[in-house]
Amino acid sequence: MLKNIKTRSRALTRTHKIAMTGVATLGAATIAFTAVPGGQTTTAEAAAAPARVAYSSEQLQGLQSGVTEQLAGAGLKSQAAEAKKKAEADAKAKAKAAAAAAKKKAAAAAAKKKAEQARKAKEAASRSAKRAQVKAVAAKKSYANNLDGWIKESLDIMKSKGIPGSYNGLYRNIIRESSGNPNAINNWDINAINGIPSKGLLQVIPPTFKTYHVPGTSWNIYDPVANITAACNYAADRYGSMDNVDSAY
Repeated sequence: MLKNIKTRSRALTRTHKIAMTGVATLGAATIAFTAVPGGQTTTAEAAAAPARVAYSSEQLQGLQSGVTEQLAGAGLKSQAAEAKKKAEADAKAKAKAAAAAAKKKAAAAAAKKKAEQARKAKEAASRSAKRAQVKAVAAKKSYANNLDGWIKESLDIMKSKGIPGSYNGLYRNIIRESSGNPNAINNWDINAINGIPSKGLLQVIPPTFKTYHVPGTSWNIYDPVANITAACNYAADRYGSMDNVDSAY
């Protein structure tokens, strides 16, 4: 009998333990899930929700002031960045404008210099043309077809070639040699005997005429101007000038 009693006691004890554990669990659950009147959040839900922090009005003002200052600082930085960007853009624009102005000025100076050079070249060409016209006029100068005209034309040619002689010197020797006849010929002196008679206004033999012929004049020994200039060229070479000749030469 005693053995059985002990066994029952142990069984009751185990049962009691289970019952106590169940009661404790139910109590905890009851506490956790107790409903709040008016449909409010349960304790478990309140425990799971984040805790709210309460701030005083002074703290809120401080936070507001801090945010305002931060925003103001950010605004100032943005304005400063914009101002810097604008200043850089303005500087680039000014530099570009200055470069364009300098380029334009250089182009204008070059154009002015080119125009000045063209003007000078035109003036020089004009002067050359005028000189050419003067020379052409001089070349076209007309002379009388007589002894006076022949002597004057010969003197102009002699002057351009550097051959000395004067009007009086030429006239005096022409009158003595041919009496002013351009077709005069000597068929009786030694030159004629030798087959080379003297011809023309200043009685020049053919070999002498050929040797002392002046370029630009006729090769006809009877041509008055060609005969005079060739004879004066010979006289300048041998006597210094036709002015120094007073007899047969």
